[in-house]
Amino acid sequence: MPSAIICKDLVVQRGTNLILKDLSLTIESGQILGLLGPSGSGKTTLMRSIAGLQKIKSGEISVLGMKPGTAALREKIAYSTQTASVYSDLTCQENLRYFASLFSHNEKTVDEILEEVDLIAVRNQVAASLSGGELSRLALATTLVGSPEILILDEPTVGLDPVLRIQLWELFNKLAAQGKTMLVSSHVMAEAEYCHGLALMRSGRILAHGTSAELREQTGKEKMEEVFISLVKGP
Repeated sequence: MPSAIICKDLVVQRGTNLILKDLSLTIESGQILGLLGPSGSGKTTLMRSIAGLQKIKSGEISVLGMKPGTAALREKIAYSTQTASVYSDLTCQENLRYFASLFSHNEKTVDEILEEVDLIAVRNQVAASLSGGELSRLALATTLVGSPEILILDEPTVGLDPVLRIQLWELFNKLAAQGKTMLVSSHVMAEAEYCHGLALMRSGRILAHGTSAELREQTGKEKMEEVFISLVKGP
């Protein structure tokens, strides 16, 4: 199966600042790739570039064999920002019905999506009344309308307690088992354990790319925080 996303020698510049610096990365189909790194490392800029929302200075990006922003990709790629992009005065069900109406085809019904993200019990509650965990799941639900093949999730677990974070990662793995390709960013190194592959970022570059086991073997460290620090310091 061909790779879902390929970035080659990607450069993004804002003013005189280089945000991404000759970045190359490949994400295989059906994989959860964890994009890990501190705030300001370029994670969001990379995700926006892949989603076709960021102008790039140079380099190439291929998403399902197409350039980002191509019309044919619009129903195949879903992007969730750090802040939940939902209507606070609409119920969960109304939010999903609205977003579903924007697509020519939906592979799942609104109720099927609500069931999948465990929001059936609160489907008639307005978004403004939801807990933090419920709001995160609603934001995820909006990415499941249409027929997306790739899900790009920017810090989806930020601010959640450990139990909710684990529940959300269990859902991500369930979606990957259905064939979705997922790029999930986080600054919580412990979340590396839930990913099929990892890309560690710092200062607009990929420090390392591989499985958690491969990165531990490469650095001789056990904890992901120590792995990251070892890679920053270099040999």
